Amino acid sequence: MDFSYSPEQIALQDTLQRFIGRDYSFDRRRELAGSALGFSAAAWAQYADLGLLSLPFAEEFGGLGGNAVDIMLVMELMGRGLVLEPYLSSVVMCGGLIGDAAPEPMKRTLLPRIGAGEIKLALAGYEAAGRYDLSQVACTAAQTGGGWRLSGHKTVVLDAPSADYFLVSARSGGRADEAEGICVFLVGRGTAGVTLFGYPTQSGGRAADVHLDNVMLGADSLIGEPGGGLAILERAVDRGIAALCAEAVGVIAALNEATLNHLKTRRQFGVPIGKFQALQHRMADMLIAAEQARSMAVIAAVYVDSDNPAERRRAVSGAKAYIGQASRLVGQQAVQMHGAMGVVDDVIVSHYFKRLTMIDMSLGNVDFHLARFSDTLR
Repeated sequence: MDFSYSPEQIALQDTLQRFIGRDYSFDRRRELAGSALGFSAAAWAQYADLGLLSLPFAEEFGGLGGNAVDIMLVMELMGRGLVLEPYLSSVVMCGGLIGDAAPEPMKRTLLPRIGAGEIKLALAGYEAAGRYDLSQVACTAAQTGGGWRLSGHKTVVLDAPSADYFLVSARSGGRADEAEGICVFLVGRGTAGVTLFGYPTQSGGRAADVHLDNVMLGADSLIGEPGGGLAILERAVDRGIAALCAEAVGVIAALNEATLNHLKTRRQFGVPIGKFQALQHRMADMLIAAEQARSMAVIAAVYVDSDNPAERRRAVSGAKAYIGQASRLVGQQAVQMHGAMGVVDDVIVSHYFKRLTMIDMSLGNVDFHLARFSDTLR
């Protein structure tokens, strides 16, 4: 198998790397994280100009026809830069779901606007009782005349405070833990009955709990077949998991570079601490973990576009579980080798470690994906 990147992919990497290096310094990121919006509107517009926001969409909808490997390259660099913009939510998960399952008029209306940076979306698929289980849906969807009425609560909706639309899972039939009977709806932020309770996340991003109180929607708001929404939700989230794996690989690589530089410059007993054999062995373990994590992220990217749900699930869960373990190893070792400075807010190492921790907790942690992976072995 040929693992080399195409000239177009290399050019994409180089362009994004230059942008992040020039306009996304650590101090600038800290400033953005503390702002009301939580990210840079100017950077979002720049992503649109670079074609990043339309990268995975079909050409007929103004996209570039990219695949999961292209997204992997983008997310790895975004991980290196600790980028705050809602690329994962809006483009990868919501844009991917719309491209997969939305009716043609919705695709033609929304996908070009996402690609142009005009609108942002957030996936409201999780509820407090279900944690990582997308089938645990108590939010109700009742047909009323020619439309739908939604009521319920969605928790920890990533990037919800800046979203113009939400993709909401709601149950039109069956029990709260059944796979059948789940629908997916497009809900505008300003729709009557939609209330957001926003908050910052530990790694500098934004999230919100979304409450829906008798939200009235038209028939054209439904995405996919009535009652068949779980499969399209799972596919969208699997794409998100593969993208998070790539982001974690970028963070791990940056954290290793920062740690190695610290070992070369920090002196103790008259020599750089990198001369100490015990620290060299720990650094070697971190570099091995980084290479293995990269391999797992590649596997996830290769298989996440598969039409076979079991094959896709096995690849992304295996990658997420391993990369979560590698992230913990690298993060803890980096903090320890930096000493007390490893947890200081003024040092980027602490922010890398926070982001790796948040990635592990997002869309299923290590324990969840180990169990999910083991289920595929039966």
